[in-house]
Amino acid sequence: MVHTRTRTSVWMVLALLGFCLPPQSFCSVSCSVIHHPAPTEADKAFLAADYAKAENLYRSALAANPGDVDLTLGLVHALLRDQKVEEAAGTVNRALTASPASAALLTLRGEVELRAGEPWTASQTAQKSMDIDPCNPRTLLLFAHLFDISSNYASSRRYLTIAHRLDPDDPEIRQGWMLALPVKERIPAIEAYLAEPRGDDAEDLRHLTEYLQHLRKLASDPPKPCKLVSGTRSTELPIVYMMRDATHVLGLGLDVKLNNRTARLMVDTGVGGLLVSSAVAKRAGLSAFSDQHVGGIGDEKERKSFTTYADSIRIGALEFQNCPVRVIDGQYMPGEMDGLIGTDVFSRFLVTLNYPARKLGLAPLPPRPGEEEGAGLRLSADKDDEDEDAKKSAVSAPPGTADSAAPTPPSRSASRGPYDRYIAPEMKDYTKAYRVGHDLLLPARLNGDKIRLFILDTGSFATTISPKAAREVTKVYEDYSTHIAGIDGEVKRVYSAREITFRFANLSQKVDNVVAFDTARISKEAGMEVSGLLGANTLFQVTMHIDYRDGLVKFDYDPKHNSPR
Repeated sequence: MVHTRTRTSVWMVLALLGFCLPPQSFCSVSCSVIHHPAPTEADKAFLAADYAKAENLYRSALAANPGDVDLTLGLVHALLRDQKVEEAAGTVNRALTASPASAALLTLRGEVELRAGEPWTASQTAQKSMDIDPCNPRTLLLFAHLFDISSNYASSRRYLTIAHRLDPDDPEIRQGWMLALPVKERIPAIEAYLAEPRGDDAEDLRHLTEYLQHLRKLASDPPKPCKLVSGTRSTELPIVYMMRDATHVLGLGLDVKLNNRTARLMVDTGVGGLLVSSAVAKRAGLSAFSDQHVGGIGDEKERKSFTTYADSIRIGALEFQNCPVRVIDGQYMPGEMDGLIGTDVFSRFLVTLNYPARKLGLAPLPPRPGEEEGAGLRLSADKDDEDEDAKKSAVSAPPGTADSAAPTPPSRSASRGPYDRYIAPEMKDYTKAYRVGHDLLLPARLNGDKIRLFILDTGSFATTISPKAAREVTKVYEDYSTHIAGIDGEVKRVYSAREITFRFANLSQKVDNVVAFDTARISKEAGMEVSGLLGANTLFQVTMHIDYRDGLVKFDYDPKHNSPR
């Protein structure tokens, strides 16, 4: 990041949820708008995504100026972008030993803890930093991230808005803020962001550029709204075994009609949206709307795909119209599979996956207070798929004025989001999950010791773990007989970990010879260390209830039911 050395004082009102009493009240705090100096050579290297060069330059500068906080910030951010999380942790902890009361360094440690997959620790560290300095925009950004993954979207939006008003030139703050704008305002904001180097690597720049092209297409040729058109709001339908070959179960599939053409899609909590083969798209008459790349757990390149919109999607008794579908090269789809259906498409429903009985249930979520039951039921493309009116709360006045730093408190009578997590009385025994995009992550205790984050992934044939996490609790060996493949090809190096007991939510399972592979790519995309996948051999034994809206899950286990082999 570019260092922050000067501030201009401005009186502002901070909406500090949890830091002012009573909750959601407003505290007057004298803060300052950040003004960045001209970038140093190290800053320029960082902004050009030459992280190795930036690291060397920051280290050289630190050797000449020991204890310089700005240089430490630059070095640690470069290390994080270079995926050197352990080295980043060591650097910030050494700096804190010398300056334990530095709010900037505490926030930096919180950022490292979040990237290391310990959001519960990062929250505590962020609170300590906020107690010292409530005006640090990076602290506000950290809280915005923590609120977002905890399904507290209204709080995340408020903190992000304040952070942007205090420091609109910080690339990470600016990126988060612009992605929360309405589509028509998001397009020029992304264009301006891409006009200069901001520290993003080539892959991230490609994804953002493809996203911009998609937004331009949405603005110039907007599709009709995706909506539920059937009279019923609930359904229960069978899910069937899908075979990889004559003896091996590939997964559990669901028959879906796309424009009245039947496709058998594997139910996959580890993928986002509806993803079908090009052959299915051709049968259903689906034409390309915008192009993009998709990836998975493989070690090869991401695959090209395109987004399209289906006139009709029938799932059991429910029919949806004008909803998005992604199309990928059919060569990927193995066995009987025509594609994948991520359960996140039902994020406006309560999803029940009864694997022992092989049934999928969809029902309206408990309404929030003052909300009509079943309001807004439709298929969701992803977490960013929300009403345009909800985006308007992110629009800010020009920075540097008193009014621009005073966000309006949310109205309890507001009919549109964003919203914070709501736990209905009938869901008080659900487990809170972290949500990143379409993924739900749960903390799991390994062999009664280390707590690590795992993705719920019914599309994975087995529960897996990263070699790094496995070595913390057991022995690991290279496995030449197991082969793992994803959308972007086969995993090149696979390992096997000795016996591990996984404890998560209300469940405990002992697994022998746990499949292990490197999860670095998954972790980079999640922005947090992901230590593995809770897969089929675990989840096929339970009935799983999922509330994507609020990031809640519940597992019911009946030992009398048999799981598929």
